[in-house]
Amino acid sequence: MLINGKEISKQIKEDIKKEVELLKEEGKRIPCLAVILIGEDPASQVYVRNKIRACEFVGMKSMTISKDASFTQEELLALIDSLNKNEEVDGILVQLPVPDHIDEQAIIEAIDPIKDVDGFHPSNVAKLVLNEDGLVPCTPQGMMCMLDAINYDLDGKEVVVVGRSNIVGKPVSLLCLHRNATVTIAHSHTGNLRDVTKRADVLIAAIGKPKFFDSSYVKEGAVVLDVGMNRDENNKLCGDVDFDDVVDKVQAITPVPGGVGPMTIALLMSNTLKSYKAR
Repeated sequence: MLINGKEISKQIKEDIKKEVELLKEEGKRIPCLAVILIGEDPASQVYVRNKIRACEFVGMKSMTISKDASFTQEELLALIDSLNKNEEVDGILVQLPVPDHIDEQAIIEAIDPIKDVDGFHPSNVAKLVLNEDGLVPCTPQGMMCMLDAINYDLDGKEVVVVGRSNIVGKPVSLLCLHRNATVTIAHSHTGNLRDVTKRADVLIAAIGKPKFFDSSYVKEGAVVLDVGMNRDENNKLCGDVDFDDVVDKVQAITPVPGGVGPMTIALLMSNTLKSYKAR
């Protein structure tokens, strides 16, 4: 079974669109997302464009602030402070990565936690660890929505997450743990990786290596969520999983493109709406 991220994300956005239309009908202010882009990174520019399009689709306001790579950390912190204080802005997102002269963690911590729609602020991370209500990173949350869409119950299942980033690996591990899964986090220092991943009822691949996981890494009948976004030898988009080699062995799998990617944007819209309501 193919887990179609495009279809699932479209449904989420349609639901948000209805809520925003209701706010308009009631004469209320509509939610607003502010996106800050520093520098000329082509991939970041594409991501920002997609976020603006998603805002337009659901009827939210978007504010894009683009600065060249010479923009200083002090200037960025002052900009974030002004957005924190702006009552019209509900969500603030600084597109990562930022140029080397800017301290990424300092920027994340400067954003008001209630407007932190990426879910990266330490106070939102703490809420996730404690299983309290906060803003959760979009990609991991999107993966939970995908499992819900295929009615997959994680209770008692063995989940292996390959990758330990703060953006995907760690938060998705916690989300699975909160659903009573038995979770293993594997990474570049894991010995016998193949033995570890072959135990997984759910394999989450997030290492950034094109087609790394072939069928020898995957248990028969597993569910595979592929977070990778790479280019193969023919410059075609591909995931961390060798899709063609794995697809016939598994119960369900996300394609690349059209899998986890669209979910990230949909959950960003969801987080912006949540932030709006909380404020």
